[in-house]
Amino acid sequence: MSKPTAEQPPSPRTRVRRIAENAAYDRATLLAIVDAAYLCHIAFSDGSASHCIPTACWREGQHLYIHGSNGSRMLKALTSGADICVTITHLDGLVLARSAFNHSMNYRSAMIYGQFECVDDLQAKRDSLARFMEKLAPGRQAQIRPGNDKEFNATTVLRISLDEAACKVRTGGPVDDEEDLALPVWAGVLPLIQQRGAPIQDPACQQAAPEHVLAWQADSAEIPAQ
Repeated sequence: MSKPTAEQPPSPRTRVRRIAENAAYDRATLLAIVDAAYLCHIAFSDGSASHCIPTACWREGQHLYIHGSNGSRMLKALTSGADICVTITHLDGLVLARSAFNHSMNYRSAMIYGQFECVDDLQAKRDSLARFMEKLAPGRQAQIRPGNDKEFNATTVLRISLDEAACKVRTGGPVDDEEDLALPVWAGVLPLIQQRGAPIQDPACQQAAPEHVLAWQADSAEIPAQ
């Protein structure tokens, strides 16, 4: 089983304690996990309860960005100055071992700690949301109706630094106890691969599919089993 690159954790709370050999603190691993994600999960408390909400995300430089309505309970909580934890996980396979307690999963995950800050400058907010659209479908931003002032004014864009983060990565096959290796049980990995499907056109749309839509499936790169 290959191991991720392990460097020093940036803070005590990012030090991986459970299965520490799967930890990775290097920037390249972190950015690769973030860039492969369309969704992250944000854990926070609003004072009366704790929540963990999935939301769209994208990266610009050394920050993770999200957006939402000004009235969002989550965004109001995130702008309060509280410490927040953001997680991203990609599942790559189910690892079937010879014994029940040696089963595992292959995955890539990241946990990001810190505080969100608002992108207050209107032009910076417009530019950031345009980059988000380009992450979803490169070439899309130039063809759609851009947001108007009312829409932008009703939208909050937040970002959190990637400086305090830790990753865990597991790859490879099962790790069975030596005494279980002779058991007559199949062992190995059931890969899970993210794959793009063919575009489905809106029945009310009469436009021919543009290049970025045609490229959605043609440019699909399967994520190899780890």
